[in-house]
Order: sequence, then C-alpha cells, then structure tokens
Amino acid sequence: MREALAHGRVHELFVTEAAAARNQDLMVRADERGLPISVVTDKAASGLSETITPQGIVAVCDLVDRPLAESLAGSPRLVAVLVGVSDPGNAGTVTRVADAAGAGAVLFAGDTVDPHNGKCVRASTGSVFHLPIARSRDIAEVFAACRGAGLRLVAADGHATADLDDAVDAGELAAPTAWVFGSEAHGLADDVLSAVDAVLKVPLYGAAESLNLGTAAAVCLYASARAQRR
Repeated sequence: MREALAHGRVHELFVTEAAAARNQDLMVRADERGLPISVVTDKAASGLSETITPQGIVAVCDLVDRPLAESLAGSPRLVAVLVGVSDPGNAGTVTRVADAAGAGAVLFAGDTVDPHNGKCVRASTGSVFHLPIARSRDIAEVFAACRGAGLRLVAADGHATADLDDAVDAGELAAPTAWVFGSEAHGLADDVLSAVDAVLKVPLYGAAESLNLGTAAAVCLYASARAQRR
C-alpha cells in the first residue's frame, strides 16, 4: 500500500476502522492527496480482498502493465521474462528479485499469471510499482521485442548442459540480458528453449535436487547484475 501511494497509482481506499487506526500515517498521506476513503466492515473488506487474511485496507489502483515497446524503451541491460508461470506467489517473488537486482523490466509471457493478481502483488512487496511490467500471450512477440531492444535471451533450465559458472567465467553475462524463467513445476517447453540464445543451469554443489523458482531467479539475475557492474 505504501508503495502504491508513493507512486501515485491509488484512486480510492476502502478501510476498516481497526486498519485505519493501525495505519494512521497512510490515512494522513491519502487524505493529503485528496483520495476518497470509505470506512467498511470487516466482512466487506474480506469480500473485496483476494487473500485469506486481509489487512483491512483495499485500494483501487491503476493497472501496472504497459505495452512491450514502452517497457523496453529505455534500453534496459537486464530484464526478467516469465513464461507460463501460473503460481502468483512465484511470479511476484521473481518480480521482487528482479527489482532488487536492478532489472529494467519484468515481462509476463504466454500463459503466465496476471501481474494484477492479489497474491502476485503482495509477493512482489510493492515491486510491481517500481519497474515496468508488460505482458503478452505471444511468446514470440516478447522474444522479438527483447532482441529488438538489444537483449540476449538466456533461459534458466535445470537440465541444461552449460552452467552459470561457465557463463560468468566466459564474460557472457556482461552483455545486456533477458533471463527467461519457466514454471517451477514444468520448466520451459522445448520450443521455448530452442528459441533463446543460450540455456544455462544453476550448478548444485550439494545434495539438493533442485532450486525453487524464486531462488534460481535470484542467483541468475544477481550473476548478471554483478557481471554488468564490473
């Protein structure tokens, strides 16, 4: 909520009396901006919220997604692309990680969850308001837009033959990169893997069989962020 208010995307607030008392600073900021504030019952707040344990504050905000061309217009050097990620918590977490790593955009491609999903927004902890978000059902369109912006497409896949360490040592990640991440359960389809420029795995040094999506994305995005800052 604080991030939404800070970026001027809120149009109206619905709040319970208890939540208003707990968040007086937010109420003051909303009032200073002249936002309509409606006091509602706990039952009404639960009905408006998509979460099991609502916080008692619901905001009406602008949509966060932008056209692909606009999202990539600033020639970002690091971008996260989510392909077929259906879990909103995972999508929101990757968005948060991308924001923390300094990525210039997050692109939702194919049958990926809506970035406006309540759980996705919450998992992003406000990052959906920090950086450009775009979505397209057409994966080929997203990849073409990335290449048009000068980005090299690199997919993360646990079954790849090449690994992240080798790419770092070879200096490959210093180039502008769009990291492509797939569903935690199903990964990326073969046709998607064949459409990118490189496929890398995160090396596992211990006995764990795999990494969850958020952790793998953090490792990959930060490897690129570090390489690009040297």
